[in-house]
Amino acid sequence: MEFKYVFLLIEDSDIDKLVIKQLLKKVLDVTNVNAVNNGKEGIEWIINYRKSFNQSLVILLDIQMPIMNGFEFLLAYDKLSADLKYETQIFVLSSSLVREEIKRIKSNRYVTDFLSKPIAIKEFGDILYPTLKRKMG
Repeated sequence: MEFKYVFLLIEDSDIDKLVIKQLLKKVLDVTNVNAVNNGKEGIEWIINYRKSFNQSLVILLDIQMPIMNGFEFLLAYDKLSADLKYETQIFVLSSSLVREEIKRIKSNRYVTDFLSKPIAIKEFGDILYPTLKRKMG
């Protein structure tokens, strides 16, 4: 299946990056994933590259990161111009099981869904695949 998406992984852990890239390949057959190390680099990537492609953007966002964490990223993302946020879905990845934090994540208007780490193949497929398939052009 060919998805009309560009993927941006915002994650500081090299191990988690590798696991998530393997999950994307296995579940969605996605081989090209742009990866940055923190929210600041994620915002910079969006500013520098978002206008260079027409496909929808899927962001996989970790919460606990140095320099700029996921919550700070979402605040900075809110300040971006509408043309940079157009056709974007954000899936938050977190090992946090604190109820208030999960509630805060899910209530953010830019967040499509939340995935707990470590991510199980079934959960990854059950959440990402139907959402992206539904929104395919």
